[in-house]
Amino acid sequence: MSIQSPPTLLELTVRSLLSDKSRTILDLEDLPIELFPLLFVEAFSRGHTEVLKKMVQAWPFTHLPLGALMRKPQLEMIRVALDGLDMLLAQQDRPRRWKLQVLDLWNVHHNFWRTWSGAVVDASSPEAMKKNRKLKHGPAMAAKPPLNVVIDLCLTERPLDEFQAHLFLWVTQRRDMVHLCCKSLKIFGKPTRHTRKVLRLLQLDSVQKVEVHCTLAPSTLAACAPFLGQMRNLRKLLVSQVHMPAHSSPEEQAWLLSQLTSQFLRMHCLRKFCVDAVLLLEGHLEQVLGKPRHLELRGIKLTNFSPEPLKILLETVAATLKILDLETCRITDSQLQVLLPVLSRCSQLRVLSFHGNRISVSALRDLLLHTARLSQLSVELYPAPLESYDAQGAIHPGRCSQLCARLTAIVRDFRQPKVLVFCTVPCPQCGSMFLYNQGLLLCSYPTAA
Repeated sequence: MSIQSPPTLLELTVRSLLSDKSRTILDLEDLPIELFPLLFVEAFSRGHTEVLKKMVQAWPFTHLPLGALMRKPQLEMIRVALDGLDMLLAQQDRPRRWKLQVLDLWNVHHNFWRTWSGAVVDASSPEAMKKNRKLKHGPAMAAKPPLNVVIDLCLTERPLDEFQAHLFLWVTQRRDMVHLCCKSLKIFGKPTRHTRKVLRLLQLDSVQKVEVHCTLAPSTLAACAPFLGQMRNLRKLLVSQVHMPAHSSPEEQAWLLSQLTSQFLRMHCLRKFCVDAVLLLEGHLEQVLGKPRHLELRGIKLTNFSPEPLKILLETVAATLKILDLETCRITDSQLQVLLPVLSRCSQLRVLSFHGNRISVSALRDLLLHTARLSQLSVELYPAPLESYDAQGAIHPGRCSQLCARLTAIVRDFRQPKVLVFCTVPCPQCGSMFLYNQGLLLCSYPTAA
């Protein structure tokens, strides 16, 4: 039998207040600031919509993380909050204690509801209160700052759901007073009328992460490109499933690529670029990707392509690159030889993932000689050499261990590696794979289905 903790004095006070909802609404202006979060959560969980509406209008903090209270978007609660804001935005003079600047609809845990500290409740500190009183009568208050509505977005070819449609319509009708902000944006499939309408409504400089999954439609990139160029604070861009139609002419291909790459010139904050489309490597990205610190080309099949575009791209980012992921790109010995000189100049490189490529022991030796002097490298993942396998592709553990030991010794002649791992491909006979980690050969067996 479990023993529940007795309710705290604050919880008892909140429950007492909600027992007389009409009085609670009248007393919000004089309610102690410490009671607001607890009262809001209690009213939210018990469906006291009128109390919630009035609390939004009297909210004494700069931030209201409403999304953290919802397991999934709840249209009724959003309507309550927006109705309360409507009444507030229509007023010429805002309530004395109202400080709300951000309505946060992220469906994630937020410490606001559990943690009470000066950093969280900044609006209630004496210094902040004094500052707000000074600003209240200043000329800047004549132009009221917009309210930011923050939400992560996933736009698909399907029509907007009821929650999205209601929210976007509400923001559209109040664009001079409300800004729609988004930190993480995902776009799937072909852009629809709804997709473009939402992108035009969005405060594009609020976007920090974008995923574009084109699903065999490079026209999606061309349609999204002008919006991407306006995302001045974009830090991560992931582009996947892009394939140029076989019937497209060289002129059409060049036009589609130019629509995208021309926009990269404006992405001054871009730090991570992930792509699985070879066509983008041929689109002169080296001219515009000078600052990414994380370059992920995992899974791009490069066997039959010239390594020159990748070489030029690496030369461009060599001074800033910290993470390079070339896993399972099917890079050949001859292609690797072209890339070696520029790899040796990536002085800030910390993580190099190169496993999954079928490379000979001779080519791996050359690779390690070029990376051995990179003092910042802390994680190195390489493929076991081709000579570790027999003619049928089966792994020879003894030979693998011997060859990897020799390769590890090359690095140790220059520095003491931290994480240095050689990995085989799965054995075609038993499905197991081997990992060689600085003297220790581990066998990883496939899990049972």
